[in-house]
Amino acid sequence: MALDFGGTLATPGASPRGRDVVAALEGRLGWPIPAGLGAAVEEARAEAKAAYRRGVQTPWDSILAAAWRRVGADVPNLAEVVEALWETVPDAVVDPRAADVVWTLHRARWRLVLACNTQRPIAYRRRTLATAGLADCLDALVLSSDIGVPKPDPRFYAAVAEAAGVAPESVLFVGDTLDKDVIGPRAFGMRAVLVCDEPPPNLPEGVPVIAHLAELPGLLERWP
Repeated sequence: MALDFGGTLATPGASPRGRDVVAALEGRLGWPIPAGLGAAVEEARAEAKAAYRRGVQTPWDSILAAAWRRVGADVPNLAEVVEALWETVPDAVVDPRAADVVWTLHRARWRLVLACNTQRPIAYRRRTLATAGLADCLDALVLSSDIGVPKPDPRFYAAVAEAAGVAPESVLFVGDTLDKDVIGPRAFGMRAVLVCDEPPPNLPEGVPVIAHLAELPGLLERWP
């Protein structure tokens, strides 16, 4: 089973902005801030979002490098900046009810793969899962930040199937976004469950809808 993160296991977390970069530099690193850096980060971030809509994942060190060059300043050690940035912008918190479901699935011997789009490095997402008590429940993590391609790129779903060690038709994808967690996986041969309050009008036939992950075990009991 492939499980999405934001909107499925957790309330979607905040995405870093220019002001967060400035806060990381001031509060954690004590570095001088080039004039206009916050605005330059926002411009580079907007370009990265446009690239993301074309299926291109831009890591934060590339966003930051572009911002520093935009203000005409020497690019610093970006690894330190990225680390300070993710410490400044904490990850989303896992929903306790969703965590209970993950434990239920783990005890039922489901092979579980976290499959999500994120710019957060995999080490930080592992820490979030460990804080929620789920470190031993997930067999693999497939993050767009780690593999370089986001959902709904077919290469993402190929990575999920590879991580699960099964053929795509043996994967059940569970998430809250129609195109990324239902249409994309089904086009790759997977089954899917959509997590949302109301079924969207263009929901493919035969796709179950649950309002919360807590409903998933009951669905699995009655679903062929």
